Amino acid sequence: MTEREPFSIQVKVRTYELDPNGHLNHAVYHQYGEIARTELAVAAGVTEGLIKQGIGIVMLESHIRFRWEMRWGDEATVSCVSRFEDEKKVFWMDNVITKLDGTVSAEIESTLGLMDLEKRKLVPGPMERIRDAGVDLDLLRGS
Repeated sequence: MTEREPFSIQVKVRTYELDPNGHLNHAVYHQYGEIARTELAVAAGVTEGLIKQGIGIVMLESHIRFRWEMRWGDEATVSCVSRFEDEKKVFWMDNVITKLDGTVSAEIESTLGLMDLEKRKLVPGPMERIRDAGVDLDLLRGS
């Protein structure tokens, strides 16, 4: 059995996303990561399955490592994979933004949790909750 490619989306840098230095504004990298995380969650069935349970995904922390600038017209692939650890209330979604020539432009690690939308508190066991919602865990984990 071969390993599946990580989930990914394609992006193209637009002029209004540039900073005064002529490269992609730092905040836009985070937006690209958020788009990929959201699209993966929808594709895997996370959003729909969890909302029925009164649970939503919340961002708790996000770290980015800038590797190489992106400029107007550059195109890139934004990959997204999820990681879970037992006995944690949190899980992680990692993005790698790679230009079409193979140059890694940025890496983003996001810490997320599942929040009870009524109690407004994190719920334990995110992997189990996500699995119970009928989510494609293999797609979510990129395996």
